Amino acid sequence: MKCGSSLCTLNVGGRRFSYTAELMRRLPLSRLSRLLRCVSESELLELCDDYDRDRNEFFFDRHSEAFSFIMLYVQHGKLRFVPHMCELSFYNEMLYWGLESSDLQLCCQRLLDDRMSDALVHFFPEEELPRGPEITQNPWLEKMRRTFEEPTSSLAAQLLASVSVLFVVISMVMLCASTLPDWTALEQQSIIEAVCIGWFTAECIVHFLVSRDKWDFIQRPLNIIDLLAILPYYISVAMTSLTGENSQLQRAGVTLRVLRMMRIFWVIKLARHFMGLQTLGLTLRRCYREMVMLLVFVCVAMAIFSALAQLLEHGLDLEAGNHDYASIPAACWWVIISMTTVGYGDMYPMTVAGRMLGGLCVVSGIVLLALPITFIYHSFVQCYHELKMRSARCGRSLSGEFIN
Repeated sequence: MKCGSSLCTLNVGGRRFSYTAELMRRLPLSRLSRLLRCVSESELLELCDDYDRDRNEFFFDRHSEAFSFIMLYVQHGKLRFVPHMCELSFYNEMLYWGLESSDLQLCCQRLLDDRMSDALVHFFPEEELPRGPEITQNPWLEKMRRTFEEPTSSLAAQLLASVSVLFVVISMVMLCASTLPDWTALEQQSIIEAVCIGWFTAECIVHFLVSRDKWDFIQRPLNIIDLLAILPYYISVAMTSLTGENSQLQRAGVTLRVLRMMRIFWVIKLARHFMGLQTLGLTLRRCYREMVMLLVFVCVAMAIFSALAQLLEHGLDLEAGNHDYASIPAACWWVIISMTTVGYGDMYPMTVAGRMLGGLCVVSGIVLLALPITFIYHSFVQCYHELKMRSARCGRSLSGEFIN
């Protein structure tokens, strides 16, 4: 072995680079400096893919163009991304050779940070596939899981999703119709409600039985919403059985009416089948920091403007002042409807100073609400494309099943 000889050849992706051993020791690439400190061929093969003893040539199965840009950085001190190459892939090449993101130019660092933040946050992570033995032992269970949990995975899954959506629509129509003053079809309504609840209950139980991780299934937001939508029906039935109340008394009871209205959560079940609702949920979860920031902006502005409005409209003249602004909490209502540009007109400033403050409040509300919108919009577009790509992957499998 001649790794300590005067001339070394690096074969990176089929492209050769020749350097002296002394130059390689001075290069800011930790992999190459470690390479020259190896004392055995086994240590060499831990750092490179192959080694030719006769020609003193080290082989690396890496991206040759990326290595060329890295060597340009070594020569000129400026490192930028390779054109038409994924930033994350180039960053992996940098880490392989021993560079960090701080070695990049500032513009490329910002681009890398954006790409990494986009790639590392997921609301619907791809579930890990089970081990090989589990697939071979339970192929039917895996097929059932995909049918119930992935509406676009097969024809049967699409039919099942369509039936589920139909039951949701029917249950919502019956819930809305039951609030009409002259609604009389109570017996038919109870039968339809029982059928819908039976379908939702069976669907939830099957989802639980075919899920891979039962504890993870219980913690999912959509499954919790399903449970909240189903339980009120059984609670109302149990209360009716225990108290003997008829349907008319049930409608009059405050507790039972609240339980009935909780069935409006059935609408959220549509998120399982419609990409738009999934995109909305994914965006809200990814942008919770921006949403909290927006809430903080509004609360701070509300505290400032409500105190000033109460002082200008009522505090300076307690007798003849505007009594709509008698307290800061009352002025908070005016601030929030002004900042959101709703302006119900139920209360408004009378003094000149109060009107000037109102104009400033409206303009400030527009500015404060607009600040986080760019981040939320960017996240919404990204979430939509991710879910669309995931749906396309499932659609390809569906097309293959249809052709077969």
